[in-house]
Amino acid sequence: MDILVIHQNFPGQYKHLAPALAARGDRVVALTLRVKEPATWQGVRVLPYAVHRGNGQNVHPWLVDFETKLIRAEACHAAATKLHESGFEPDVILAHPGWGESLFLKDIWPAARLGLYCELYHQAGGRDVAFDPEFPSREGPREPLRLRMKNLNNRLHFEIGDAGISPTRFQANTFPAGFRERITVVHDGIDTDLLVPTPDARLALDDGRVLTRDDEVISFVNRNLEPYRGYHMFMRALPEILRRRPAAQVVLLGGDETSYGARPPQGRTWKQIFLDEVRGQIAGADWARVHFLGRVPYDRFLALIRVSRAHVYLTYPFVLSWSLLEAMSSGAAIVASDTEPVREAITDGETGLLVDFFDRAGLIDRLERLLDDAALRERLGTAARAHAVATYDLRRNCLPVQLDWVDRLARLDPRAPRV
Repeated sequence: MDILVIHQNFPGQYKHLAPALAARGDRVVALTLRVKEPATWQGVRVLPYAVHRGNGQNVHPWLVDFETKLIRAEACHAAATKLHESGFEPDVILAHPGWGESLFLKDIWPAARLGLYCELYHQAGGRDVAFDPEFPSREGPREPLRLRMKNLNNRLHFEIGDAGISPTRFQANTFPAGFRERITVVHDGIDTDLLVPTPDARLALDDGRVLTRDDEVISFVNRNLEPYRGYHMFMRALPEILRRRPAAQVVLLGGDETSYGARPPQGRTWKQIFLDEVRGQIAGADWARVHFLGRVPYDRFLALIRVSRAHVYLTYPFVLSWSLLEAMSSGAAIVASDTEPVREAITDGETGLLVDFFDRAGLIDRLERLLDDAALRERLGTAARAHAVATYDLRRNCLPVQLDWVDRLARLDPRAPRV
């Protein structure tokens, strides 16, 4: 088949699927903002598209998000038109619609089947929005109105999307019933052959010290250190963790930016805000046992997970992080928030320990329980890896299902765009 892949930061969630399609003989072309010049990556022809305008002035704040998506959709449509004029006629288009780019592609190729990566449908209550009372919506009771406009891009894609794919049941179930029935649930996949327990693992710290599995390492990993991923909850527990565990080395990975939710006050970062909040409660000698490594190469992340004695993962009811499943595959003993997406991956007392997101004392107690009980760590870590292999393994489980989904998508009668 001829397959077009759309992702503003390609490969993104198509990291494994796009090369697998190319490897089996499909002609795969990707359009993305990420590159400036045409390139070939693992058999995929990667072509750039460029945005040539910014947002207008005095746009209603509830429309700024959609205008940004519309600008990208227009730019992607222009690049796709040139691709069409060159003779490329995709049988299937695979698109992450989150940035709006795929809105107009069926107008160019109405016979193509459009498969959407369904990451999240925004909801006003019971999910991430309004979950944490410390960070209420600036819109107050008007928040559902804002979110309805934010979902406009999703709803326009429902009209043209032939089928969807979502990595977890939690994420699929955020979508309205009318589209939910078109979504196949299969995870992006974890390389469980690479992510294995490693008894002789070593992690070099920035000060030159090397941590091993003989050390009492507590790990905390986010793309960015921010409230959506429970950074504030972990930091507030940190003084007591250090007091109770005089031998613990606490290692945090994550950047200073904001991936999700509200941005911090101008000129500050969430990392620094909550670091400043607790710094006065921690003695200098104890503070020397806390290590912020920032964003690191993947092999350094693996080293941390492999030396970790207890791994902490906290999240709002939101998109599940790959890092949790990677930690499970590596055999880590995990304490995680008892939120809906986490419960899909971890069963309390079987593959990890769960704790209420807001329960600081409970988090500390469960950490201590893990750190004091080697047999419990071994049992939970072994079971976590077994579950990761059985459910999220890339090559033996997820990728075959994804490839079958593409083939089934190609056999559907295409949904034509409506004016």
